[in-house]
Amino acid sequence: MSLEPLFLKPVFQERLWGGRRLQEQFHYPVPFEKTGECWAISAHPHGRCLVKNGPYQGKNLQELWENHQELFGDRKEKTFPLLTKLIDASSDLSVQVHPDETYARVHEDEEHGKTECWYILDCEPGAEIILGHQAKSKDELQTMIRENRWEDLLQRIPVKPGDFFYIPSGTVHALGAGILVLETQQSSDVTYRLYDYDRVDQNGQKRELHLDKALDVIRVPHRPEPVVPQIIQQKNAVFTTFLKCPWFTVEKWEIDGTVRIPTIENFLLVSVIGGRGQIRINRRTASFQKGDHFILPFLTGEFQLSGQFTLMVSQPPSA
Repeated sequence: MSLEPLFLKPVFQERLWGGRRLQEQFHYPVPFEKTGECWAISAHPHGRCLVKNGPYQGKNLQELWENHQELFGDRKEKTFPLLTKLIDASSDLSVQVHPDETYARVHEDEEHGKTECWYILDCEPGAEIILGHQAKSKDELQTMIRENRWEDLLQRIPVKPGDFFYIPSGTVHALGAGILVLETQQSSDVTYRLYDYDRVDQNGQKRELHLDKALDVIRVPHRPEPVVPQIIQQKNAVFTTFLKCPWFTVEKWEIDGTVRIPTIENFLLVSVIGGRGQIRINRRTASFQKGDHFILPFLTGEFQLSGQFTLMVSQPPSA
């Protein structure tokens, strides 16, 4: 079994609200003028990443999941469970909500629901997100939507770089204009739009709304999910755990120097959001820099990180 990092080739998605910031900040060769998303670690059929190095070069992540479970710890899920994205919200995203596993399996033929979280990488002054709503009952929610009382209904929150938000399935949410985020989510591409500001696409058509399904899955009343980061400081490193939920754990590793990491009995999804460095495993060294994304296989063993960089690291619950 290969015990080296599996570096992945991102997949880019054109979006009505996208821009050029993924090129400007990460130097990606983005293919669209309005590139909204970089699917950085993905096995979803709407955007499967290919391995760039080693004995699995050229294989997509779902192929590895199906044929090389030794890399992941012999898990029971049929499909790779997580998806890491970078999102450039040049303009407002639609107000939306996602289903949980039960609803997604019955209504969408998807294995996973869509719980997600956001780490704010950058934003313009005054940028806001929508997170939650003010309705106290489903009847009140339906009435406020029918009457287009969006300003009364939606809960807006100002954001700044370094903020972290947890968005369980059933939570009304939207990124506002001028925000760049790293998103960790379950591997799903099911979105129900509630409101899209009456925008039209390049063909002059309004985008489809999904009010009936949205109303089925929205949690009422909204219950905020506070994030209380747990910070561990060590020599040459700061480790921040933002979230441990039933679907994934998300951490930030800030390294300045050389650090040894003990064996982790899981596989890790790693995104380099700043700086550059090296990882050394079993006398083999690989370099990385901002914008790289890789997977560390199950039971990689103790490894060494060196350099000056920041990583976002996620993993599913242990099998």
